[in-house]
Amino acid sequence: MAGKKSNITKFSDYKKEKIQITPTVVIFGVMFIYMVICIIMYFNDKHIVGYEVVEGSLSVPNVYEGIALRDETVYTANGTGYINFFAREAEHVACGDLIYTLDSSGKIAEMMEASEEEVLFSDRDLNDIQNNMMNFQNAFSPQEFERIYEFKGQVEGMALKLSNYNMLGNIHSILGNSAGNVSFQYAPASGVVVYGIDGYEGIAPESVNKEMFGEDRKVQVQLETNQLVSQQDKAYKLLQSEDWSIVIPMEKSRAQELLEEEYVEVKFLKNQYTSWAKVSVLDNPDGTYLKLDFTNSMITFATDRYIDLEILYRQEKGLKVPNSAITEQEFYLIPVDFRQESTKKGTTGTFLRESYNDEGKLVTQNVEAKIYYADDEFYYVDTDHFKPGDYICKTDSSQKLEINKVGTLIGVYNINKGYADFTSITILYSNEEYSIVKSNTSYGLSEYDYIVLDADTVSADDFIYE
Repeated sequence: MAGKKSNITKFSDYKKEKIQITPTVVIFGVMFIYMVICIIMYFNDKHIVGYEVVEGSLSVPNVYEGIALRDETVYTANGTGYINFFAREAEHVACGDLIYTLDSSGKIAEMMEASEEEVLFSDRDLNDIQNNMMNFQNAFSPQEFERIYEFKGQVEGMALKLSNYNMLGNIHSILGNSAGNVSFQYAPASGVVVYGIDGYEGIAPESVNKEMFGEDRKVQVQLETNQLVSQQDKAYKLLQSEDWSIVIPMEKSRAQELLEEEYVEVKFLKNQYTSWAKVSVLDNPDGTYLKLDFTNSMITFATDRYIDLEILYRQEKGLKVPNSAITEQEFYLIPVDFRQESTKKGTTGTFLRESYNDEGKLVTQNVEAKIYYADDEFYYVDTDHFKPGDYICKTDSSQKLEINKVGTLIGVYNINKGYADFTSITILYSNEEYSIVKSNTSYGLSEYDYIVLDADTVSADDFIYE
């Protein structure tokens, strides 16, 4: 419409307008820049975090699975027939004791299957079954649930063997004229009889390898009574010595640490029994192994090839300190007999220092210095109080000594007083994350002291701002 004024402003008109800088804009701009600088400084600076020292102990992984090695001799069947065991498994037999019968006619098997008599277990039989169940319960892990089915078969086989033992006790009277078809096999030597065979019998400790601990490891084959066997089938084995060993795969450093002890106490997880073992280390082709030698308890674990155990070793208690808090610092070493009498005892000492001042004149003066540690020979004092070329003197003689000997202490930064005060520590034991430190020492830490969590974030005598 002609003559009407348009309200539309072109973009080019904005460019012609001048931006007005007001005090408010300046203030907000300065505040924004300040905030950006503070954020950058915050992320670039190291942050000092305190840690309260408390008493504790280290959780050292000491539970292992090992393979048992014994003096084992395997015996084979000397004929074909149905085998029936007479000697109880995992019990000692004398030379000449009856081990099993071998029935070529199957007469004994028929009699056992046809028998409708109820077999009554003795108190001893029931105790054997009960102890077997309790041992399985103590060593059971939910991660190995499939072992329940294996154990079920073992209990059933054990019950069958016990019932057969009672019947076989009167084997001659039961068979009568048929006894000629049965051969009787007697122990050729004394020992502990075991009916499970796994192929690891007679293996040398130096031949143990990681495959024996893997998923494809050999499974023990348990011979069952009334089972048909042929000649040269494995029938049983005898364990003829109380001396036996357990071999465990282990990190070399840990194995060497235990080797230094020579003997360690071991707790068997199966029954919670403890025993002492002599330690040796094997450098086998595929890794390091710890060998534990025992002179007792062999019969208790005669049927077990793999044994779970805990090594009861070095369970140190003291002040628990993170390894990140531990650092080192150098100090001058001053002989203990150069300390002067002082009203301040303990961690402060007075020493007579002889040095040259800025004008080149020889000056002798008493210097109070903090003592960070002391042994039978030296005080460890701060290097800030002395410099190379200074002498330390005795007041009652002309004897003096140049300060040039330096020693290093391991310690942490104590921040109880608001600044980083180096405090020496005595480490009893360490793992990857923590160290156990001796408590209540003359120059060390005490429970509930506060220290710097990360020693790299401060230097000695830095003030702590929280």
